[in-house]
Amino acid sequence: MSAGIRHDDLRRRNRAMVISAVRRAGQPSRTEIASATGLSHSTISAISADLIGEGILTETKGAGQAAARRGRPQVALELNPAAATVIVAVLTLNELSAAAIDYSGALVSEDRRQLTTATITRDELTSELTAMIRRLMSGRPSAQPRPLRVVLAIQGITDAAARVMLWSPITPHRDVPFADILEREFSIPATIQNDCNMMAIALRWRDPSRYLENFLAILLSHGIGMGLVLKGQLFSGTQSSGCEFGHMIHQPNGALCRCGRHGCVEAYAGDYAIWRNAVGMNEASLPEDGVSAADMQAVAVRARAGDGPEREAYRKAGTAIGYGIGSLFALIDPAPVAFVGAGAATFDLLEPSIRKAIAETAGGQHPDPIPFDIIPDELPLMREGCAMQALAFVDLEVFAAGPAPAEGGGKAVA
Repeated sequence: MSAGIRHDDLRRRNRAMVISAVRRAGQPSRTEIASATGLSHSTISAISADLIGEGILTETKGAGQAAARRGRPQVALELNPAAATVIVAVLTLNELSAAAIDYSGALVSEDRRQLTTATITRDELTSELTAMIRRLMSGRPSAQPRPLRVVLAIQGITDAAARVMLWSPITPHRDVPFADILEREFSIPATIQNDCNMMAIALRWRDPSRYLENFLAILLSHGIGMGLVLKGQLFSGTQSSGCEFGHMIHQPNGALCRCGRHGCVEAYAGDYAIWRNAVGMNEASLPEDGVSAADMQAVAVRARAGDGPEREAYRKAGTAIGYGIGSLFALIDPAPVAFVGAGAATFDLLEPSIRKAIAETAGGQHPDPIPFDIIPDELPLMREGCAMQALAFVDLEVFAAGPAPAEGGGKAVA
């Protein structure tokens, strides 16, 4: 005997499936939605009519796959950009950015500002964030609705409930309840996420054929971070955002890391670590707060020119990254790796020692080469991941519920 399903629960589930199918496909026909969801054509027709009437979807003379096969245009469905707006913000070393995103995922407006994150006060930091979001909200087009969700990505560790920044290497402030602050300020649901986790979310949306079940997104920048997807789910800890790859120990009692400990992967592979080794500084010296892009480019030029301390610095960096990945693969088996960030532009200097180190670990004992991808700019990925998190909330928690059911709704359906 099948368990009963409340009518409103079934309605919500079916609406969510249709919205999700349209978001994934872009401009699918109703036939394609039926194929993707398994719902009947009559159910899809009824749901799509409701969603069009509510301004969530619109019809377009699109040419979906099914239409293209038949050689004649078919009416397709697409997300209505004006149905909703979300706000996404990203806080990284010395930079804060925020953007308004429409319901289709397109950029409406953005703002960026340089900050000295190591010295800015807690109140100044939260004030800069709220002021930036307020400017985006007040400057939005009159036709654009009030935002329904705010997602903030930050370099560092957040709590598992996505409410608090527990710790970040870019600021001395700890336990900052950013989500509560934003909700009090704007009366909009908010979450705070680890920036590398958002990169992984974005990759799943960009290329689900490659980034689906198991993969790693590793940030190569001033710091080293990772977003990890296992069995199709973003990996996170039970108490925190988890997966602090850059602060795994590579060399016990080794080089000084920004986190204050010694021997972390980042203490050899972060920009400040590569620069420190390239110029001959002691590995116990305090990490620089920020090494300029020009300085890192000059180090890379000298490393490519021939043997010397610069090339050795990249060899040490690649070795630390490779041993970390190989140790991880001993637990989860090899998976595709996307290297993201400014450091990925020097991947030619890192890759030989990364692959050599992986091969020396238990995780490297596999016949097939591990696929690597290079994505030099991390901000678009972080922003896209935040946007997809925010829009998924709107899809499932706001629009899937639909208008309140009529009197007498909520009957059980077998």
